[in-house]
Amino acid sequence: MTNTKKLIVFDLDGTLAESKAAIDKEMATRLGALLTVAKVAVISGGDWPQFEKQVLANLPKGSKLKNLSILPTCGTKFYQYKSGWKLLYAENFTEAQKEKIITSLNKAIDASGFKAKKTWGETIEDRGSQVTYSALGQKAPLDEKKKWDPDFAKRDKIKKRLDKLIPEFAVNLGGATSIDVTKHGIDKKYGIHKLRDVLDIKISEMIFIGDAIFPGGNDYPAKQAGAFSVRVSDPNETKRVVEGIIGCLDNGKYKKGF
Repeated sequence: MTNTKKLIVFDLDGTLAESKAAIDKEMATRLGALLTVAKVAVISGGDWPQFEKQVLANLPKGSKLKNLSILPTCGTKFYQYKSGWKLLYAENFTEAQKEKIITSLNKAIDASGFKAKKTWGETIEDRGSQVTYSALGQKAPLDEKKKWDPDFAKRDKIKKRLDKLIPEFAVNLGGATSIDVTKHGIDKKYGIHKLRDVLDIKISEMIFIGDAIFPGGNDYPAKQAGAFSVRVSDPNETKRVVEGIIGCLDNGKYKKGF
């Protein structure tokens, strides 16, 4: 990393926190510290309420929220803090588009043979600008989710069917059991470009950190956008990466690049 990094961008589930869980105290402390030395953004497949519960409600009091950008549903929405959180844009589906996506999801799931026998809550969620399939339901226990598809193999087969059924939409894998459907070109690459335009920060000045940085993973578009990308296995590894970044910034290497 030879040039100065000004913006650190994170995925949420599997990166900052376990799936649908709140960031823990250690992660909250590190994010609070990071916000004092750099701009930070979080892009995830989750919708705004998930960010509020998982991240914002747990940050240390007095955190520099003006340095934080929140991009729900893979970058199809963008929130900034200006005496309160403000929505800058949302790329929402039409009702007809949603209906086609949901019908196609049900077809692909049934045909795959991977439909779960037991679920906790709704499996398909309309997030306005994104439709998300959670194989075990929105409220499934983390232990159950972790063992359902750890290598993404089941979801990859469903994705391949969906790619044929709805080629006009983008299908990406994320979280522990999720499949995200968005408009083409509106994904984390789109989010990285929006961060560049809104914050006036070059992509070469960004670092992206996520657990699904591989072809088909919903973090991969961020890497395709050109952001220096660090793939992590879990939130504990993210903490070590953040600690290293803060150490570089605090040691004065931030101005020189690191």
